[in-house]
Amino acid sequence: MKRCVLAAAMAVVLAAVSAHAEVIGKMETPQALSEARLAVLSVPERAVWQAYLERSRSLMAADKAALAAERATLPLWQVAAATHPPQGNGMPLKNPGPWYGSAEALRVADNIVSYQTPAGGWGKNVNRSEPPRQKGEAYVHSDGGKLEGWSYVGTIDNDATITELRFLARVIASGGGAGKPEYTAAFVRGMEYLFTAQYPNGGFPQVYPLAGGYHDAITYNDNALANVTDLLEDVALRKGDYSFVPPQLAARAAQSRDQAEQVIIASQIRVDGVLTAWCQQHDAVTLAPVGARNFEPIALTSVESARLLNVLMRDPAPSPAIVNAVDAGAAWLKRAAIHDQEWVRSKDSAGLKPKAGAGPLWARLYDIATMRPIFGDRDRTIHTDVNELSPERRAGYAWYVNNPASTLDKYAKWARKYSAAAK
Repeated sequence: MKRCVLAAAMAVVLAAVSAHAEVIGKMETPQALSEARLAVLSVPERAVWQAYLERSRSLMAADKAALAAERATLPLWQVAAATHPPQGNGMPLKNPGPWYGSAEALRVADNIVSYQTPAGGWGKNVNRSEPPRQKGEAYVHSDGGKLEGWSYVGTIDNDATITELRFLARVIASGGGAGKPEYTAAFVRGMEYLFTAQYPNGGFPQVYPLAGGYHDAITYNDNALANVTDLLEDVALRKGDYSFVPPQLAARAAQSRDQAEQVIIASQIRVDGVLTAWCQQHDAVTLAPVGARNFEPIALTSVESARLLNVLMRDPAPSPAIVNAVDAGAAWLKRAAIHDQEWVRSKDSAGLKPKAGAGPLWARLYDIATMRPIFGDRDRTIHTDVNELSPERRAGYAWYVNNPASTLDKYAKWARKYSAAAK
């Protein structure tokens, strides 16, 4: 009965989405993970999380110290930011297999190894096809050449770290890296980095070592955790590119994957007692939904929720909890779908326009309480009409999407085998 009421309410608010546009609030900045945040935990749990915090701080200090030590021996004019253009990452993953044994691929692999941080991860926004990192050079393009300008040094944002690991695996599997044990060593150290970055409850922060702010939240945004979990699954299976992985490492990857699945299930949001979907980010300790960037308020998210369902549907032997989560998430996507309308965006305006047979579409973000689409701006205001946004944000973000349609197609096949609702 509740599901029927919720579906009816969804239809009403979507039909009237532009009728009562208003600013409904302001984005709240998520809190960094700290000792104070751990007070809600039991004493044994608190000790585990405290140890995690201390490891993170130690690794951050070691990363900074390593770069400072390199720069201490260089003339000032040689201390520079990573200057290679950030367009593209220089690490193609869909080239023909033999290409990964080529001199060009090995050069990229060498560059990847050169940019691995002491903690074991990689930053973002450096093209790996450009020259290798030089002594004293920053680990990331956005560092600005200053030691104190420390951002995204070790991250899963924008597919960083995951892409480096997948590229190294392809090179190793091709046999082109024979005689270069540094590739396997870098891969293993990168996996260790992921294991270390994982929160005690199975989540992953966006940046590790922890950088504070919204970066410390469990990050589903832009499919960060989903990409990690897919890699863990591939490593655990030891097939294809990952057949070289030692059994012990594969076992750890499987355990890490299971923990990630558990936090996905545990953080699924209930509305009036009904399981729905996920937020772009969730609090690291309480799993409560939290905001992300200034224009990404607390909201149910269609894109990332669909991707999380894909992760759960990959499990070859889904538990009842996984089946329940997938059934509920797919049901929410169906309720949230917008039909017979298309997303039209011009220089001066944007919005949904009637078009018979169009869709399904989804808003990127839905207010948890009302289930109506919402939109965030750079000044942290939350709106119910996309045309109230600044021109830059109105045009610079995917406010309506069609990605979840492919997830529902997968679900239709998956449900015939596993879904409780189909039996």
